[in-house]
Amino acid sequence: MARSKMTPQTIDLVAERFRTLGEPMRLRLLEVLRTGEFSVGDLVERTGGGQANVSKHLQILLAGGLVARRKEGTTVLYSLADPSVFRLCDIVCGSVEAQAEARHKALRS
Repeated sequence: MARSKMTPQTIDLVAERFRTLGEPMRLRLLEVLRTGEFSVGDLVERTGGGQANVSKHLQILLAGGLVARRKEGTTVLYSLADPSVFRLCDIVCGSVEAQAEARHKALRS
């Protein structure tokens, strides 16, 4: 199926999504959330980040529509809202790994 031409508004939204994903801690958080629902404390422990830093990045991911949150008693739990983001990550990771391998082979030659 052919894709239609991207409008300026769509380009802006895509650029915003890439900006949201352009921070290593956010990618770490998404990778953890890929396995389930977690509290901020759990995410701090699993990513090694500080509580304030993890909270800040969760807010950005929430605003970008990539994560969801729900309250259970006094605990706020975060989960993935858009698991399709991993298709993009898998494409980029595969490309990065292939380029790294090609460079490694070139250096050995």
